[in-house]
Amino acid sequence: MTRVAAIDCGTNSIRLLVADADPATGGLVELDRRMEIVRLGQGVDRTGRLAPEALERTFAACRRYADVIKEHGVERIRFVATSASRDAENRDEFVRGIHAILGVEPEVISGDQEAAFSFDGATRELTGRDDLAKPYLVVDIGGGSTEFVVGDDRVRAARSVDIGCVRMTERHLVRDGVVTDPPTAAQADAIRADVAAALDLAAETVPIASAGTLVGLAGTVTTVAAIALGLEEYDSEAIHHSRVPVERVRGIAARLLASTHAERAAIGAMHPGRVDVIISGALILLAVMERTGAREVVVSEHDILDGIAFYAAR
Repeated sequence: MTRVAAIDCGTNSIRLLVADADPATGGLVELDRRMEIVRLGQGVDRTGRLAPEALERTFAACRRYADVIKEHGVERIRFVATSASRDAENRDEFVRGIHAILGVEPEVISGDQEAAFSFDGATRELTGRDDLAKPYLVVDIGGGSTEFVVGDDRVRAARSVDIGCVRMTERHLVRDGVVTDPPTAAQADAIRADVAAALDLAAETVPIASAGTLVGLAGTVTTVAAIALGLEEYDSEAIHHSRVPVERVRGIAARLLASTHAERAAIGAMHPGRVDVIISGALILLAVMERTGAREVVVSEHDILDGIAFYAAR
């Protein structure tokens, strides 16, 4: 077994997984898993640059993660950065800061690489299940981008498109620096239009309507699942591999659209860092389900982070 640390730095959150990994089988024994909302992608869609305050929030989280990594005696670290750092003109500043703190260079991966990691992390433990039809369509709704991957035992087609809960919120729901509370019908329609166009792009590469099972990843999907389950607080064990029907997702999206910031913040399972972006995320998830004809989404707590850990062990 090899003790590895996998770090996934996205547009909205940065996450750490410390695990003992078997390089031969890809099996993982989880030792520590944590997440912080740092909003690295703050303003990137508008300015094309990583904001100084966003960088400092991310670096501060990495210093805390460095302490955890040291405590666990990690042998290998793999740090992967996704949408926001792909899009930013000043990503070299980000790379230098991470190297100074953790001693490794962050890999600013492509959308296709991100899709492959997500698929591997989400589907590895589904092997052998006869209650989930293949092929799988894995959809990873991030802060800046969403990945679509179709495959069975391996990836058959993948596409990353620039729709995410942070990007859509900043583009359509922010007025004079604050999120409209609640959003207008016109704002919601603008998000739906962007998502529809992105789904058209994804469908050019990925047969999104031909999958047997829709597998949903990341904070938007797990938060919607927590609401669907009526959880008073976030419970990853209850959420993992839960199934949420499209009718339930539609009702939750409508409820969130009509809610105020205070009402969303009062939802027991809602992370404070998702209160302002969950509306956009729920609209993306609903649009995906309606376009693909999926009757339900199978929710996975295992995702790109687990995929990164598998590859770190190798």
